[in-house]
Amino acid sequence: MSELKLNKITKKDLKQIFIQNVLGLQLGWNYEKMQGLGYAYSVMPALKRLYKDDPKKMKQALNMEMGFFNTTPQMAHLIVGADVALQDQLGMNDENEKAITGLKTGLMGPFAGVGDTIFVAIYNAIIYSITAYLALSNQPIGLLIPVIGCLVILWVRWKLFQVGLSQGTRLATTFADSMATFTEGASILGLTVVGAMIPAVINYKLDLTYKVGKVTMNVQDMLDKIMPALIPLAIALFSYWILGRKHMNSTRLIFVLILIGMVLGNLGAIFGWIGSLV
Repeated sequence: MSELKLNKITKKDLKQIFIQNVLGLQLGWNYEKMQGLGYAYSVMPALKRLYKDDPKKMKQALNMEMGFFNTTPQMAHLIVGADVALQDQLGMNDENEKAITGLKTGLMGPFAGVGDTIFVAIYNAIIYSITAYLALSNQPIGLLIPVIGCLVILWVRWKLFQVGLSQGTRLATTFADSMATFTEGASILGLTVVGAMIPAVINYKLDLTYKVGKVTMNVQDMLDKIMPALIPLAIALFSYWILGRKHMNSTRLIFVLILIGMVLGNLGAIFGWIGSLV
């Protein structure tokens, strides 16, 4: 990755931009501009450095930066880096404003799709599934997993910021192609981790037996021969299916599973009571 030499913006400015982007991108979020105000706050150190002696260009740059913007916060560093680099190299005029605005609007959508998949869906599934499993196993080290994950994400965000600074407009082609392969691999990894966690977290076994002549048959043993952890898998698939139903959420799903568990858990007593009546 080639190193970009900035003309006016200093390393101190870049660090301040990074910090303000991490802490302030979501500040002032609203339905009109979404992250627009936070984005303008993020790049403010660069604007002050570049246009401190030119109020007209400062106003033009601020109006541009406060436009509509919305993407995954972690991916925003790429766009911020490219934005800052372009303004440092090209300055601010009507033509450059169109180029920078086009860069922002052109990248924020695709990057949101990639970022939400990697940093929200896959990251949360892997990190918090492992953490929950360790918590169920009474292992205090599980508390460190989210902390380590946050530190890794912070490092990734800094690297993405550097990519944005060095690549600039080339992000639209080179980075997008490579991210497609990475996203597919990360998705497979996330599904593998979640699938492996199912039999460990959902530890349910049927306690049903029946007799065939003088032989007592155990239903759970029969199911294990067909497929180990078949019942936990069925519960997970049922939960996934029911969450897709209208008016259903995770809280209601918990109550549904509790109700089903109570009914199934007392089937023996219910059939015994019916048998006594007959």
